[in-house]
Amino acid sequence: MGQIQDEGSRTPLLRFVDVTKEYATEGGRVRALNLLTLDIQAGAFVALVGRSGCGKSTLLNMAGAMDFPSSGQVLMDGIPTAGMPDAGLTRLRREKVGFIFQSFQLLQTLSVVENVELPLLLAGAPHPRPLALQQLESVGLGELAGRMPHQLSGGQMQRVAIARALVTAPRLVLADEPTGNLDTSTGNSILELLRGICRERKTTMLMATHSVEAAAFADTVVRLRDGQIEQIVQN
Repeated sequence: MGQIQDEGSRTPLLRFVDVTKEYATEGGRVRALNLLTLDIQAGAFVALVGRSGCGKSTLLNMAGAMDFPSSGQVLMDGIPTAGMPDAGLTRLRREKVGFIFQSFQLLQTLSVVENVELPLLLAGAPHPRPLALQQLESVGLGELAGRMPHQLSGGQMQRVAIARALVTAPRLVLADEPTGNLDTSTGNSILELLRGICRERKTTMLMATHSVEAAAFADTVVRLRDGQIEQIVQN
């Protein structure tokens, strides 16, 4: 079993147990994950690396309860995600999981602060604006709260996306190629920010990346090949 441990925790936040995922295609069935077993402890910063098609994105989707195994189990806090009712899955995604995407996925018709407070509005928070502004301050963008996304640089847009992912205080943040559209210097500043958030807030980070340099910022690197774990390396 692959185990990624944190000294302050014994129970894994995430557990993948003999997870297999198959997709139907015109040419037959493709196996994206193959009997994968992995434990991820709370507070860990984990990078998933490997070639395209190795299973990184599928693993992220499983971790965020956006997809489910063909066989095996994915458990969050000991509870199988595949057995949750729709309302429970929606609550889990809104309250426990934050998402950061390569393409930022900001709503262009909303201001910076409105983008950040959107998850709070969806969750029914009564006073979202102060929390959104606080998160923007934490990523160094407090002065840009009133701007529109098209007025920002790529690095600034990714910081807004990070603030949006963190505003509900999730236990888990999933980052899919978060520096893929950024230059090296800007990308490194984003990775430093993610690492700092992980250490200061004990937020679990699970990042998929093609970049060996980006993976070096994580505490642990999980190398995937053909839907299986090839190697686990501690940085």
